[in-house]
Amino acid sequence: QVQLVESGGGLVQPGGSLSLSCAASGSNAGPKIMGWGRQSPGAQRELIATITSGGITNYVDSVKGRFTISTDVAKNTVYLQMNSLKTEDTGVYSCYAQFEGAYWPVNKWGQGTQVTVSS
Repeated sequence: QVQLVESGGGLVQPGGSLSLSCAASGSNAGPKIMGWGRQSPGAQRELIATITSGGITNYVDSVKGRFTISTDVAKNTVYLQMNSLKTEDTGVYSCYAQFEGAYWPVNKWGQGTQVTVSS
């Protein structure tokens, strides 16, 4: 059974930095894509950053230039470095991984970790 275990998160002041990490386990093959989703209060979860096993990254406009996603393919781990945090970055951040399935891709989400940006 695939598991995604997140760490990091917490409370930070506006303008501060925070980092998240997530390790995937329980799969014979590593994920093809890993990423982070964010669910802000009153909103649906949004995939904000992704990285492929080949290192290709993608970000939503609201985090471009402030957040950096990276991965350690050997450890099936993905990281998210968040800088210049804003109050609107507050939310539950969940790890995402896509694995190659027998017929179609298999998507997995972690439990999520709370990030609160507040003075």
